[in-house]
Amino acid sequence: MSEFICIGHRGACGYEPENTLRSFEKAINMGCPWIELDVYSVENELLVIHDDSLERTTNGKGEVMDSTLAYLRGLDAGDGQQIPTLNEVVELVDKRCAINIELKGPDTAAPVSAYLGSLCENGWHEDHFLFSSFNHAELAKADVRFRRGALFRKQVPDYFQRTARLQAYSINLSIKLAEQNLVDEAHDHGLKVFVYTVNKVKDIQQMVKMGVDGVFCDYPDRVFAALGRP
Repeated sequence: MSEFICIGHRGACGYEPENTLRSFEKAINMGCPWIELDVYSVENELLVIHDDSLERTTNGKGEVMDSTLAYLRGLDAGDGQQIPTLNEVVELVDKRCAINIELKGPDTAAPVSAYLGSLCENGWHEDHFLFSSFNHAELAKADVRFRRGALFRKQVPDYFQRTARLQAYSINLSIKLAEQNLVDEAHDHGLKVFVYTVNKVKDIQQMVKMGVDGVFCDYPDRVFAALGRP
């Protein structure tokens, strides 16, 4: 069995404000081989934030896509942290871990693909990145040289027709969907299985027993504790 992967969900957002540089640094320092983040494209800048609206994670108001870049960059995203750009996160990571980029905002596949392409001309490798999205139409527009993870939050009858159309590398399932027969079938289709968001040690241990390939976790140290790693 391949090594069980801990993916720092929005960094280590159980400990630091989500999707901030401080959160990503915390996840890396905890030993995460992967971090996960969310991207919108605003005024030709790729911004890292999860929600369509600003109220939950910042001191701002309104919708991300209705806001100016200057307004968004001036907000407090928690403990004085700024909404980071994708480039700022990449510079912080500096190849210390891989990055799962979830396409959240509209029309993000093309600019993110172009940006990652430029990185791969300057020392990064395609395997440092994984695209994912619930919006499979947008995900299908991502550059095919980068791996794709098809996100699912609800049960569907045609998981593997969808992943096949996407040429997906992984199926990324809500924990409520993670059942043994689905995990086994996904593996039979050559897919990796990553499960979100798995924060309880007993659930992490259950995912290990089930044979999933990794979990997204807000508290990465709990994954390492469940695996018996220091």
